[in-house]
Amino acid sequence: MDRSTIVHENFLRRVAQQDLPAGKAPAGPLSREGAVSLFRSGCLCRALDRTSRKMQEEKQGFYTIGSSGHEGMAAVAAALRPTDMAFLHYRDAAFQIHRASQVPGQSVTWDMLLSFACSAEDPISGGRHKVLGSKILAIPPQTSTIASHLPKAVGAAYSIGLARRHPPEHKVLEDDGIVMCSFGDASSNHSTAQGAFNAAQWTDYQSVPLPLLFVCEDNGIGISTRTPKGWIAATFSARPGLKYFACDGLDIFDTYRVARAAAHYVRTRRKPAFLHIRTIRLYGHAGADVATTYLSRDFVEAEEANDPLLHTVRLLAEAGAATPAESLEIYVETAERVERIAAEAVTRPRLSTAGEVMASIIPPPRACKPTNGPGAEDRARVLGGDLKAMAEPQTMSRLINWALTDLMLDHGEIVMMGEDVGRKGGVYGVTQKLMARFGASRVIDTLLDEQSILGLGLGLAHNGFLPVPEIQFLAYLHNAEDQLRGEAATLPFFSNGQYTNPMVLRIAGLGYQKGFGGHFHNDNSVAVLRDIPGLILACPSNGADAAMMLRECVRLAREEQRLVVFLEPIALYHTRDLHEAGDKGWMTTYPDRSQRVALGEVGIHGDGDDLAIVTFGNGAYLSLQAKRELELLGIATRVIDLRWLSPLPEEAIEKAVAGCKHVLIVDETRRTGGLAESLMALMTERTTIPHVRLCAEDSFIATGPSYAATMPSAEAIVAAARALTGASA
Repeated sequence: MDRSTIVHENFLRRVAQQDLPAGKAPAGPLSREGAVSLFRSGCLCRALDRTSRKMQEEKQGFYTIGSSGHEGMAAVAAALRPTDMAFLHYRDAAFQIHRASQVPGQSVTWDMLLSFACSAEDPISGGRHKVLGSKILAIPPQTSTIASHLPKAVGAAYSIGLARRHPPEHKVLEDDGIVMCSFGDASSNHSTAQGAFNAAQWTDYQSVPLPLLFVCEDNGIGISTRTPKGWIAATFSARPGLKYFACDGLDIFDTYRVARAAAHYVRTRRKPAFLHIRTIRLYGHAGADVATTYLSRDFVEAEEANDPLLHTVRLLAEAGAATPAESLEIYVETAERVERIAAEAVTRPRLSTAGEVMASIIPPPRACKPTNGPGAEDRARVLGGDLKAMAEPQTMSRLINWALTDLMLDHGEIVMMGEDVGRKGGVYGVTQKLMARFGASRVIDTLLDEQSILGLGLGLAHNGFLPVPEIQFLAYLHNAEDQLRGEAATLPFFSNGQYTNPMVLRIAGLGYQKGFGGHFHNDNSVAVLRDIPGLILACPSNGADAAMMLRECVRLAREEQRLVVFLEPIALYHTRDLHEAGDKGWMTTYPDRSQRVALGEVGIHGDGDDLAIVTFGNGAYLSLQAKRELELLGIATRVIDLRWLSPLPEEAIEKAVAGCKHVLIVDETRRTGGLAESLMALMTERTTIPHVRLCAEDSFIATGPSYAATMPSAEAIVAAARALTGASA
């Protein structure tokens, strides 16, 4: 007999015999009617857990990580408003169930059973995963999160105060709302969680409003690894800037009283708090998990004897809210109702094709107000002397700065954030003057933590802002890439397009910095970004393209709700010359504000038909250097600048190389996992043109004179082109 059946039969027997666990008398502001309502939510949570296991046995259900033992979370839901955004732990079915009871017209039992069955009619994920979540209930969906949702909860809480000063067009959260974020005791040890706690404390220390309630559900175990007794209280009870509250999750009266006090503190003081709830875990980690294989039977049975629903039956009786017989009737009736509804839910249609599964990877567009930029006088006031300089050729870094300025003038919902972006103006000066132009609330100097930077951006997007975070160097992204992969990109996928994370992430990256930094400041790997479904990766090679592409990236995020990464080649930021010193061949003038480079539009330099060089970023710069020498050798050459690295503009590439006798792919990323692998496959599948690739070696980048030794050079491009075309010296 499995443990869920044992717990069920024990409940029936013990309530019938009135053999209930001892505990404190009911006390606090919870009414008798409210207590019965919480019990009903707990019973439904329990019945759904048992039914999910039965559905799995019958191969009609596909997820059995349950919430049994955590039914006290219903009391937390009761203590909050249904408009308070909640980022939930995966054991929080009771929270969502009770929140649904606070909002008219909800069918939470049917909805959750459709989710268990992976039905295409599941109202949150559309059959893609069993997730807790609801647009109406302000619960963005989470999968099996291990603390990855905590940084964006910090960002969402921060956005509430920011929205009072700068209301975005698509504002979601109430001015006096709070954000709640729950997680398990084991997850609290994760570096992502620790970063979020630190970011919250760091923010509060500076007296910045942050209405955030962290909720730690402490069942004492992470799968099979025990949490040391007293660890959570010892580490969180005295943290500066994080008010600590604790309650017994087995006692709905105590939980409601303390959760209500914690919520009141956060809502009125606009400060973060930590609510520590004692819970137990019933049935093991998941349906396939047998707890008695790694825990003693005595321990498992002792936990089961402390069943929170048994405690609630006693509390209801002592409060005069319901007799044990009445409670038992609620429990049995709920279980029978869930079984009846489940029998219908398993008959509903499921996703069956790749197209159906992938339909929500790209979010739906949203209606936006027309862009009414500032008048000429206001723009001149902001830009000052820079306005006159726009008529002269400038470097890429300066044109990006002007593009950001114009975009922030056009769209008040744009907020920039990152380490050093404000007062210092960025590591390379790209964001100079922006804080002076727009203020510290729109150009935010953050703490040194990439997860927190991205989490701030994701959280702001939840409240209608258009975040433009910056990661100083591409190599630093690897500390936080799951915020893009596991949070931002999956959000529209698992919410059927109902929740999105529009963003333009700026990253200074790639190689060729002369004698500086080594592999931490020169990183020529973009594989992790190109591997994320739905993410757009843009990479300009010159200043005019950078400005026009950045405008398109903001349009894509603002109007089409896309997740965009704008990769800026560090080595080209301040590059002036192309062939000889002083020729200023790599400087461009600032393009008219109406000009954009559309997604998928490639750049073509020249019309030669002997050779097409397909490249991007620094490769475009080097290839144009090589082009002059190749044409002196009689090799008529065109250089195709990809601009868009993911998704690859395949049709535009195919059209751009048409009529050429040879194709040389110049890829500054690594041979293994680099862009050239996809480009070689594209040439093979779609053309008959002879083609080869010139790539960087599978190596990290060195500091000093050998900074470019592992990557393509203009000389190497010339040599590869000669070998491919058969041209002699």
